[in-house]
Amino acid sequence: MLTILGFAMIATFLVLIMMKKMSPIAALVLIPALFCVFVGKGAKLGDYVIDGVTSLAPTAAMLMFAIVYFGVMIDVGLFDPVVRGILKFAKADPMRIVVGTAILAAIVSLDGDGSTTFMITVSAMYPLYKRLKMSLVVMTGVAAMANGVMNTLPWGGPTARAATALKLDASDIFVPMIPALAVGLLGVFVLSYVLGMRERKRLGVLTLNEILVDEKVEETETVLVGAGSGASGTGKAAAAAGGSGSGTDAEDDEAGDAERFQVLDPNRPTLRPKLYWFNALLTATLLTSMIMEWLPIPVLFLLGAALALTVNFPHIPDQKARLAAHADNVLNVSGMVFAAAVFTGVLQGTGMVDHMARWMVDVIPEGMGPHMALVTGVLSLPLTYFMSNDGFYFGVLPVLAEAGAAHGVSPLEMARASLVGQPLHMSSPLVPAVYVLVGMAKVEFGDHTRFVVKWAALTCLLILGAGILFGII
Repeated sequence: MLTILGFAMIATFLVLIMMKKMSPIAALVLIPALFCVFVGKGAKLGDYVIDGVTSLAPTAAMLMFAIVYFGVMIDVGLFDPVVRGILKFAKADPMRIVVGTAILAAIVSLDGDGSTTFMITVSAMYPLYKRLKMSLVVMTGVAAMANGVMNTLPWGGPTARAATALKLDASDIFVPMIPALAVGLLGVFVLSYVLGMRERKRLGVLTLNEILVDEKVEETETVLVGAGSGASGTGKAAAAAGGSGSGTDAEDDEAGDAERFQVLDPNRPTLRPKLYWFNALLTATLLTSMIMEWLPIPVLFLLGAALALTVNFPHIPDQKARLAAHADNVLNVSGMVFAAAVFTGVLQGTGMVDHMARWMVDVIPEGMGPHMALVTGVLSLPLTYFMSNDGFYFGVLPVLAEAGAAHGVSPLEMARASLVGQPLHMSSPLVPAVYVLVGMAKVEFGDHTRFVVKWAALTCLLILGAGILFGII
């Protein structure tokens, strides 16, 4: 019964948010509360919620101060050279911008933290997508998949969990998986190229000067180069460049866009060019501290945000203004994390997760025993999407590994196979970092889910196929 209710709760949540019948926060809170009553444990709802909130409180704190920190870094111009560098590479070509998004997300993912990756990637790329009227779900989808592949780094989390759960060395798991993961990352880059070509066909290609034009200029000429020069492409590209279309509507749209296109504005009052190298060193030190685990991540971002505010904006009114400027993002993301705590708290507290995991293991046919690594790789897609990494690696993987050992499948193969689902996992509604991604990109979670699930699942299967082909799994 708990198994059925668990799957029903997850399905109800996904359907309602994808159909936009409920907001993610409302769905994350109300649906598990309702199912908790159905299970007959409504009296314990408070305990489940408190347990969930307690477990996610450090994550929420980390995200709150990380958003403030990176928000300040955006304000003072730390990422402006990155954006300009990508612009020079992209040449205002939508295809190159999408590929640049994947490359940037993959590089930044080396720090092992998804939230940081998404904040930096969105901070750098969001203005370009908005200015060219590109699809924002393409940006969030590509960033999530690139980060999902890189999330398998030993310090990223899943590999360490698999090693701990099966008492293995993390390097023995990860190093042989590198070729398969490289194929997966290459697949993300190829997909980025395909999606970028689709955007190029839809929008056309603008010149670099049209993107870097001063936002105070009300009208600019539109120049199209290459693909997308048809009527539809011309109209959309002209709108993106703020062309001299029909008067008031075009000017209003240009003005609204100008408010959001701040990263490349060379005249914004928050710029601190004299402090650029201080801010760069502070950010490098912060990321190094995270990788080396000198202090807990929430503490590092708390200290970093306080230091960044104090040095860059020594006057208290200016500090308050910066905090107020980023309050929306802080509230949206932290609220989403605490709402997700209700969902995870009920799933774990009622025992739904355990029953779902046991059911999945029990339905595996006996004849699949010698192929348990393949089974584990396939199961990692839905299981890491519908439950936390902790639940999968510490609750399900040991059971699967025991079943595999009975048929001669080594724990190392099982551990490697368990990493396959990470590109899809990073878009799970139970991953706090995804709310940073969609929140900063101003994308509906349901829209992101509808777009990314099929492509992320394809990436996972590509990694699994490469692992089998190379004899790794």
